[in-house]
Amino acid sequence: MPENHATSDPVTTYSYLGPAGTFTEAALKQVPEAAGKTWRSVNNVGEALADVVAERSIAAMIAIENSIDGGVSATQDALANVPGLRILGEYLVPVNFVLVARPGVRLEDVRVVNAHAVAYAQTRLWLERTLPDHGHLPATSNVAAAAALLPPADGDEVVGVLADAAIAPPGITEHYPLEVLAEGVGDNPNAVTRFVLVGRTSAVPPATGSDKTSIIAELPDDRAGGLLDMLEQFATRGINMSLLQSRPIGDALGRYRFVIDLDGHILDERVADALLGLKRFSPRVIFLGSYPRADKQPVTVTPRYDNAAFVEARDWLRGLVTGEPQSFTLG
Repeated sequence: MPENHATSDPVTTYSYLGPAGTFTEAALKQVPEAAGKTWRSVNNVGEALADVVAERSIAAMIAIENSIDGGVSATQDALANVPGLRILGEYLVPVNFVLVARPGVRLEDVRVVNAHAVAYAQTRLWLERTLPDHGHLPATSNVAAAAALLPPADGDEVVGVLADAAIAPPGITEHYPLEVLAEGVGDNPNAVTRFVLVGRTSAVPPATGSDKTSIIAELPDDRAGGLLDMLEQFATRGINMSLLQSRPIGDALGRYRFVIDLDGHILDERVADALLGLKRFSPRVIFLGSYPRADKQPVTVTPRYDNAAFVEARDWLRGLVTGEPQSFTLG
């Protein structure tokens, strides 16, 4: 997609962790609305979200969780601290990697490896087994790790002189003159990274029956049973959590916020009721959005937790207040 930061229209611009060829770009390719629009390459999650807040972009694609290393802490912290954001959708990208180097470098020559932190976590066992004495040089993205191996345009020196090789996505040699030293270097062939498309706060979309709700909540104090009290808001309403991860708030030791993904939509009676209970309990609740699940799997609940059960219970209570006659079923 063309990128022209000076003239791009914010209404049709999407930010993503670049440069071209990253897994984040692969996730953005799954968004039908982004096809044919301007894609703005950025260096990190903070810059991507800043584009959205400053209205330089209509939305940003960012990684939020992977199946090997769990939640992406930089994304979770940014979503907790940048106001006015809403998750619009989630997208899954299968992840595998290759080890690349400059022409002439052999596998046995590799001592230092460029790799993005998430990619390194997903290939660490292979690297330790194959290159037990290697060092890790962090990179801002998987593609940047590979690009840093090459000399600059003037050819005076090698930018990535401290690294001998890089962990990169398959197909990287189509973009850069590098050689593949090893394929399939991921520790888990079934590894998947979950991405979310984040825009500015807007009305939630209708429930589809296959939805997820993301929130961030803080405990009111540091005491025994505090986390259990929070989790009971969901358990007593039959809500499954597909993600529960703690992150330090940063103002004192022992102070944490919790990043939570719930199965269901805020318009589902059980989810709405749980969020009301959570709001009464937690000093700070951030609603990140309700959106369709990437796997399209329907959310199922037992009858006592479905919408009809909550509506029936509310009608029963209203009848008690207004003095309506109660019906009884004789056994």
